[in-house]
Amino acid sequence: MKMLTTQIAGLLQRIATNHEEAIEDTARLLAQAAVGDGRVVMVGMNELNGLVMNAIEGAEPFANVIRYSADLELGSMDRVWLFTRSSGNADALEIGKVLSKQGVAFAVVGSEKSSGQNELSELADVYISTGISKGLLPNDEGDRVVEPHLLASLFVYEAVKLSYDEMLMDL
Repeated sequence: MKMLTTQIAGLLQRIATNHEEAIEDTARLLAQAAVGDGRVVMVGMNELNGLVMNAIEGAEPFANVIRYSADLELGSMDRVWLFTRSSGNADALEIGKVLSKQGVAFAVVGSEKSSGQNELSELADVYISTGISKGLLPNDEGDRVVEPHLLASLFVYEAVKLSYDEMLMDL
């Protein structure tokens, strides 16, 4: 338990330290929708769909948010926030390509670092990496276990939400 707590704390600290500016940029990007006639559209791939449920149905809902669907018509004032465990996820990459082609600004939270080989990070207006490339803890067989993608993404979500809510209050 102590090792898990230490590893999780370290992971969250690295995200906060390495992506402070990108967290602010994401909040600013999403606030553009709320200030204009746009909507904040969230999409979570696989287990990260839990973030969308939290944003819509949680104790503290995300202002002006709706769930993404493929048939949703997006306007130039809409902003999309995409969460994916892997930037190589074919569905996430396809959504990113469609958004880019339509000229809809979007932010991404994924595990891989931003690079020229990470096409989704290249397409996104803002990209935040959770930095999870393998499990946090070794097991008895020598494998690494505990990949807290949802936990790390929820941390990013809450950090962005704090800034976003503050920006909206200042209007």
